[in-house]
Amino acid sequence: MRKIISFMHISLDGYVAGPNGEMNWIKVDDEIFDHVGNRISEGDTALYGRITFQMMENYWPTAANNPGASKHDIEHSKWYSKVRKVVLSKTMKVEGTANIKIISDNLTERINEIKQQKGKDILLFGSPTATHSLIQLNLIDGYWLFVNPIILGRGIPLFAEIKEAIKLRHMNTRQFACGVTELNYLNDSQ
Repeated sequence: MRKIISFMHISLDGYVAGPNGEMNWIKVDDEIFDHVGNRISEGDTALYGRITFQMMENYWPTAANNPGASKHDIEHSKWYSKVRKVVLSKTMKVEGTANIKIISDNLTERINEIKQQKGKDILLFGSPTATHSLIQLNLIDGYWLFVNPIILGRGIPLFAEIKEAIKLRHMNTRQFACGVTELNYLNDSQ
């Protein structure tokens, strides 16, 4: 069965964004971009909430064509153009696009159908609201957390309204020169 892996930048105190959705505190550099580029090749499906999908869709399809596009922009744009996309949204409609699937209801059933299909990991990028919904339904199989060396004190927490403990198994840790630490866990509560 395919796994859903949540890929998220997080502050040391557990926030994924500031109170107004700010993400300007997230540290990224070429070392992280290269690592993430290798890691996302382990997935062939990207899972987003509506807001994150719309942000991605506004940038990545043409990012490689921009004058002065970075190596990361070119590589990620190519990956984004061929990856299957699943969007959790009750309001969005997309017609005639073969590689975009909208899930608006029966979340557990629809996600489990996708997990049963042949393919690689399903990567959940950002999308705090979608992540909260999937955590509450215990549908996330693993976490790639990029812990940034900052304490925000307030904002949008990653783990909100958890109904019962989720037991995790530590897989590995990686330290980046910029101070970010990647923590990888598998969900042992399923």
